[in-house]
Amino acid sequence: MDKDLLLKAEEVYGQNFPNETTFERAVFFSWGCVIGDCAFCYMSTQPKDKKPKETKRSMESIFAEFILAKELKWDIGFFTGGIGVFTPDDIEIMLKVAHQIIGEKIWLSVGPTSADLLKRYIPHIKGIVGSIETINPQLHKKVCPSKPIEPYEKMFEEAKKLGLQKAMTFIVGMGETKEDIKLLIKFIEKYEINKIHVYGLIPEKKTMFENYPAPSAEDQAWWIAQLRINFPKLDIQAGIWDDRLERIPTLLNAGANSLSKFQALKLFGTKVAFKLEKQVNLSGRKFKSNLTILPHIDWKKEVDKLEVTEEMKVKIWEKLMKYVAQMEKNMKLNKNSNLL
Repeated sequence: MDKDLLLKAEEVYGQNFPNETTFERAVFFSWGCVIGDCAFCYMSTQPKDKKPKETKRSMESIFAEFILAKELKWDIGFFTGGIGVFTPDDIEIMLKVAHQIIGEKIWLSVGPTSADLLKRYIPHIKGIVGSIETINPQLHKKVCPSKPIEPYEKMFEEAKKLGLQKAMTFIVGMGETKEDIKLLIKFIEKYEINKIHVYGLIPEKKTMFENYPAPSAEDQAWWIAQLRINFPKLDIQAGIWDDRLERIPTLLNAGANSLSKFQALKLFGTKVAFKLEKQVNLSGRKFKSNLTILPHIDWKKEVDKLEVTEEMKVKIWEKLMKYVAQMEKNMKLNKNSNLL
């Protein structure tokens, strides 16, 4: 990778943002989708006779995760799940409670969303996310055959009218070329995108990308650096994975604001989590989130604050305690990992 490009991107970041970073958690409400044919996606590998609504999480598990995110200082990348799994009424309820827990409005990613629904959700959302994935028209038709870009473009236009922020996703490694950066820059300018999630392809088994090589750190960093230089104020999130932690300093130095895609609930307090925090430190950034040490929190008090039924509070409490118990177990097993 061109060192001058990286140095320039790092310089631009330093001129516009503090020398810190956070972990961003995407909170999923389901693992199924009525579309289910995006060529890179895990959801496309699910049995065709499995109904998407059977893959949805319980609301208590979702709310418990939001409580953990707040107390562990994880930013919410967005609230998301498969298209067509929950009704708009259900989504509105979950957004209201999530807003109350986090104490701020959140990003929402539920596919192309109509103006009427945006108006319903607007008391609880700061912006809407378009799952664009790739900007090359021919490649997009190949990898997202049933998810065209045009409905998202319309959504961005409606979001602008309502004063909502706009974000998009972009996946490196599916066959894009560096020439496509021109298309991406033009798209961001046209729709006044405020935030972009730059992921590296995860070659999922049973997808067309199963035998593709994962993009290198330099590949992912090149896109981030180009975007940072062209859009100094753009919020750029870099997707990582537990086997790609060594690339964290490169991605942050390329101008990313935050990190995502880490399996934080499962890996909290493990050697892998300590390694992530160490890699952030190697970048020279201050890590504002917590992936290794549970704070002393009155979890019951946090649940009791919620404006939900007593029955739901009991369910949230029980689910939250299961998460906390696993995290405490991980911490006990890996208590010396910070010395490695």
